[in-house]
Amino acid sequence: MIRKISTLTAVFAALCVSLCGCSDYLDVNHDPNALEKIPDPKVLLPAAEICVANNLMGWDFGFGGGFWSEYWTQSYSASQFKALCEYQPNGFNNAYQSLTREALTDLTRIKTQTANDENKGYLFVAEALSIFTWQIVTDVWGDMPYSEALRGDEGLVAPKQDKGEEIYADLLKRIDALLDIDLSRSSIDGKYDYVYNGDLDAWHRFAAALKVKLSLRVSETSSYDNAALLRFIEGAELLAASAKIPGTVWNDDMEGKRHPMREFQAGGANYLSQNVIGCKNFVDYLKINADPRLAKLFSGGDRGAFFGDFDSKEDSDGNGTVDASESYCTPAFAGNSDLMLMSEWEVNFNVAEAHARAGQTDKAKARYEAGVKASLKQNGISDFSIVETGYAKWTDGLSTEGNIRQIALQRWVANCNYQHIESFLERNRTKYPPVNEIDIKANRREAFLNFPAGSLTLSVNGRTMLNGNLPASPLYPDGYVFRNPNAPQQKPNVGQKVWWNKKQGK
Repeated sequence: MIRKISTLTAVFAALCVSLCGCSDYLDVNHDPNALEKIPDPKVLLPAAEICVANNLMGWDFGFGGGFWSEYWTQSYSASQFKALCEYQPNGFNNAYQSLTREALTDLTRIKTQTANDENKGYLFVAEALSIFTWQIVTDVWGDMPYSEALRGDEGLVAPKQDKGEEIYADLLKRIDALLDIDLSRSSIDGKYDYVYNGDLDAWHRFAAALKVKLSLRVSETSSYDNAALLRFIEGAELLAASAKIPGTVWNDDMEGKRHPMREFQAGGANYLSQNVIGCKNFVDYLKINADPRLAKLFSGGDRGAFFGDFDSKEDSDGNGTVDASESYCTPAFAGNSDLMLMSEWEVNFNVAEAHARAGQTDKAKARYEAGVKASLKQNGISDFSIVETGYAKWTDGLSTEGNIRQIALQRWVANCNYQHIESFLERNRTKYPPVNEIDIKANRREAFLNFPAGSLTLSVNGRTMLNGNLPASPLYPDGYVFRNPNAPQQKPNVGQKVWWNKKQGK
């Protein structure tokens, strides 16, 4: 009987790719007649892993992060994502519900069931993923329920809201305690671990890299300690292989079993081909610099559109075709695309930045180059000339800020199609790519001829929505604000910064 249920759970986990984050198939995890009474926590792990990963490139974070990082913009012939491109209010409600109600709930159950086990494998993985997911929640929305969250079984149905800095302080304590666990006599069943196939050494490296990520995220606050971070980096074994749901998990021929972005495109949905086109800010940056990733990330050519410019009736380039009738490139996702939790390039760029902040430019350069090469490899590119002799080559002699900038720009490029919400968060932290305040609508011809590729621009149609600023965080989710009497007043718009977003700039 256990074997039968375990097999079904693995199937349900593979189906976790619907529009709302994890699919309704995963509600079986909360059926009191099914999984609630199963003592073996391993049957919950694959569902939790895919639920977290799926949300990172799902409806809210995949599209929201993609538009707000200006990889993509709304097409001229549809309207599905106009609100995102205009900076209209959006709470990313689906992602919040899925991450808290499903992924974090299942991870908490795994930890509860294994708390007293001599085998610490499942506890370790569940805690690592829990810390990772809480980091996403507070980084995206800011102050949120945390210390009293997920305690409905105790009768605590209206958890208080915790400050983001307090959440971070606790997450760092949790990651330190996690890294102290001795895993030498522990194990997990690789059949139920889609990310690392039961390799606990890889999971330990993931946890160490997660500490680096948490530590660096607060780089612009008074709590940041670069020297302490470097001491940790020098003594730690960090993630060496991307934490991901591999493309071999997906079945592109079956609805509900595809990579989330393929799910939005295949089966007649056509969200990508009909609603999404390449954004000029990003596409032109790759095109001008002959970056081979452009042809991997987009199909249908190399033309991008002004961001948020879907109402144009003009001919910006003067070629005789109005903007709405031009042929623009569209995002390209293969049926076997990998789905990232934490990437190899992300870790390398984080470490490179920590070295750059300390003036250790040789070490920063080595990690930076490793990050760019990891991104190229992920896109199936073996020609490393752009980092050896091309535009992505490390530039010596820059200031600390200049080094942070060149790292950040390649992080932006590498994250396209893989880590959109991470790209949005990192831009908020570093303020790179920078914002160019060019008024596209005021002089389209001039804007086309002298476009600031590699910078972000204010939405043409949403230019004044946030008083000339870019989005900084979504609204508090409806499920939190309307159901919890301890919830704060709703944010006025999507321009409210989270606590660590301190650096000057839009």
